[in-house]
Amino acid sequence: MGNNLLKGKRGIIFGALDESSIAWKTAEKAHEEGAKFVLTNAPIAMRMGALDKLAADTNSQIISADATSMEDLEKLISESVEILGGPLDFILHSIGMSPNVRKGKHYTDVNYDWFHKTLDVSAMSLHRVLQTAYKMDAMAEWGSIISLSFVASQRAFPGYNDMADAKSLMESITRNFGYQYGNSKNVRVNTISQSPTLTTAGKGVGGFDQFINFAEDISPLGNASAEQCADYTVMMFSDYTKMVTMQNLFHDGGFSFTGISEKVMTKYGM
Repeated sequence: MGNNLLKGKRGIIFGALDESSIAWKTAEKAHEEGAKFVLTNAPIAMRMGALDKLAADTNSQIISADATSMEDLEKLISESVEILGGPLDFILHSIGMSPNVRKGKHYTDVNYDWFHKTLDVSAMSLHRVLQTAYKMDAMAEWGSIISLSFVASQRAFPGYNDMADAKSLMESITRNFGYQYGNSKNVRVNTISQSPTLTTAGKGVGGFDQFINFAEDISPLGNASAEQCADYTVMMFSDYTKMVTMQNLFHDGGFSFTGISEKVMTKYGM
């Protein structure tokens, strides 16, 4: 049973792919909390997932959109406002992809055409979403926009490759557009830096399974699950966080601020 945290609120959720994805869990939780929303993903991603099931379970409509296409985004936002019956209260940007990671290119030998694609899909797409919503005046006052990040944006994690650079750019966009959106329309823009999570995207990063185990051993609270991230995201969509903006919010059980743990020290005989 929900608590009606999002009762009467409208939104768009980008990036739900399958039941392991954080966007999928967020959609389920937002529905439970009383929200209405449109689900969207790129055409190729929709062919890989099972979005129809999520739409049926959450009484939602699906609009296909390429987040690197301004035309697609304008259509998506315009149709979403019409379908939902008013301006948007929240947007979840859960989008990330690296051809260099997928094809096993080392960070010191990246293909730069692919690198451009990584930045466009994983970071510039956030700016495109923000700019489109801003110009169309599609967000309600005190609306909330969240994008999902990772600690590799601020620390060196070799297997994360050029996605780390993309997440760094995405967090910068959050600060800079967050200032503009807050100053002019009282709209909040934040990122959530989640624990390593076994999503379809995460499984493509080299050594990810080992890193999840390491993070579990380092974090005083352990790793945050996808379901827990969905809870946090919904809270950030709610009216309880009206004064939080331009932040990168760590949701990782304390991993990002723990240098070493007793468990790791014991494991290595320290």
